[in-house]
Amino acid sequence: MSQPSTPPQYTRNPPLEEADLLADPLAQLDSWIEAARAAGMIEPGAMTLATADAQGRPSARIVLFKGYKEGGVCFYTNYESHKGRELAENPQAALVFWWDKLERQVRIEGRVEKLAREDAQRYFQSRFRDSQIGAVTSRQSEVVATRAELDARFEANAKALEGKEVPMPDCWGGYRLQPESVEFWQGRGGRLHDRLRYLAIGDRWKIERLEP
Repeated sequence: MSQPSTPPQYTRNPPLEEADLLADPLAQLDSWIEAARAAGMIEPGAMTLATADAQGRPSARIVLFKGYKEGGVCFYTNYESHKGRELAENPQAALVFWWDKLERQVRIEGRVEKLAREDAQRYFQSRFRDSQIGAVTSRQSEVVATRAELDARFEANAKALEGKEVPMPDCWGGYRLQPESVEFWQGRGGRLHDRLRYLAIGDRWKIERLEP
């Protein structure tokens, strides 16, 4: 049995104070994403999306941050996927960004709504063609007998769509998570980490410090 690695001591960062944060949590999130990109993170916009079904059984997976719409955090997927079915049953969800090189984390909780189809269409058209064909091909979260079957279906779709615009599937689109709380976490020595949380109160944000 392998021995656990020595845990980090979280001595990289200076104190994180309320005065260091921007008034808008999404503007603050942007600044931390850009810092992660500058630090060489491969996918600074990668975020864990946690959902739960109507019975409260949770599931989680990594999705990619795709900007903002009307004050919400956006991502795209297949509506018939496991996460899509759970969001249809229970539209409350949570997102987590984690940047190990910066010893920082952001947690976002809120209600999720579908984006307008024209917004999804605009993003779909910006994707690489293979990704578009992949969206047409994949029956996301369904069981497939072999990889060869999936590859053959992709090749058949690629051939059928050669020289044509790839249509966005009816089951594919975007979501917007409207934040109700946004917590910024930064590692500190002795595990006395800094945790500052924005809470939505009407049309304003209240910032409060949480114990680590």
